[in-house]
Amino acid sequence: MRLVASDIDGTILGHDGKISDRTVRAFHACREAGVELVFVTGRPPRWLHPLQDQLGHTGTVICSNGAVVWDLEADQLVSARTLTIDAVLEVRRVIKGLRPAALFAAETLTGFHLEPGFIENGSSELLSEFTPAPLARTLATDDAVVKFLAIVREGTADDFLAEVAPAVEHLASATHSSPGVSMLELSVPGVNKAVTLAEYAAGLGIGAADVVAFGDMPNDIEMLRWAGHGYAMASGHPDAIRAAGRQAPRFDDDGVAQVLEARLASLGVHLS
Repeated sequence: MRLVASDIDGTILGHDGKISDRTVRAFHACREAGVELVFVTGRPPRWLHPLQDQLGHTGTVICSNGAVVWDLEADQLVSARTLTIDAVLEVRRVIKGLRPAALFAAETLTGFHLEPGFIENGSSELLSEFTPAPLARTLATDDAVVKFLAIVREGTADDFLAEVAPAVEHLASATHSSPGVSMLELSVPGVNKAVTLAEYAAGLGIGAADVVAFGDMPNDIEMLRWAGHGYAMASGHPDAIRAAGRQAPRFDDDGVAQVLEARLASLGVHLS
């Protein structure tokens, strides 16, 4: 265990925005034992404050499902893989043909753009600062889109993904990560958490065999398969559980902490 790579939401962070004390202690013990830590998330850089505030993490974070690498300490971009505006608008056109009621949003390197109705009843505090408007009007031709979002109000995210992914695969890679919400996350073809994590690990001279990874949703599948020791949360999506070689206890039972404590103990490190 030379590198621990962890998803955030549903893996170490709950709906209350809290990381448990036990999980914080386990991550600190990894760091003190010389184990590298990297967080790999669907979140954009502006939503990484729980890592800083609760974990005191100042290292690299792989964001937007692998499309962005962010230096948390310097608060600056390291690298990004982006969709062109033409590709985004074509993806939108294809999805509209399949699901006319779909609504869309775009995460760029400089902001967030969302269509009217994308958020129901203005219920998202995280997105309340953004004013809805047609994407064709707000996206500039030189905007770099790191993640394109599509949402529908009927059916499941699994069904939506199964319908959309093959129709747009020449334009974008599709996945999903929000339990209970039929929302797809689309990025540059071939980009996912595993691709960027593998590059990051290689830069440290670490191979997949020495990586322990944790995740809970379909956007974690490639990462869990790539890591030498991929753990899906028992409380996670069935597809993530099937894809992973191992299973961590449920999120509510501090599953990540339990696994890290056991692995550290095998290295002779015991948490008090």
